[in-house]
Amino acid sequence: MRVERSFAFVDLCGFTRFTDLHGDEEAVGVLTRFRTAVREIASDNAVRVDKWLGDGCMFVSTTDRRLVEALLTLMSKTDTSDVALPLRAGMAIGPVILLEGDDYVGSCVNLAARLCAAAGPGELLATEDLIPVVPAWAEAVPVGPLDVPGFVQPIDVVRIQGPAKMRIAAAG
Repeated sequence: MRVERSFAFVDLCGFTRFTDLHGDEEAVGVLTRFRTAVREIASDNAVRVDKWLGDGCMFVSTTDRRLVEALLTLMSKTDTSDVALPLRAGMAIGPVILLEGDDYVGSCVNLAARLCAAAGPGELLATEDLIPVVPAWAEAVPVGPLDVPGFVQPIDVVRIQGPAKMRIAAAG
């Protein structure tokens, strides 16, 4: 069955190094705080955590705007909390095949994962077609065409970010 969905991947930056420096028990503490924040914000924004991926997760939503808002809220909250590591995220939308009722197959899923991998700490990279759903309190800054592994043509990408004072509070 073909359906339209929004997908995002989120990853804790530097988790492997953090685990090496601080040990497994401290790493579990970071993951526990991260997952608590993810569950709370996903629930508040009516988006679903599709799967946990070690130090990251995959989100799926039927509403593009809610997923953008959830990601910005999550990134801001974890930057100002005791999660200890910054997040990076990637988001894309489009048609996918719903396989066996619980898995999604399609290029937008792969693209969201690749954009997450390309993002820097504290950065949300998304496809340009998400500009119309960026909330009024946030902004989409053009990054331009990006060569994305596995995709033949460069992808027009934007960086979606919260208000400057939200970013300053997170950085300070």
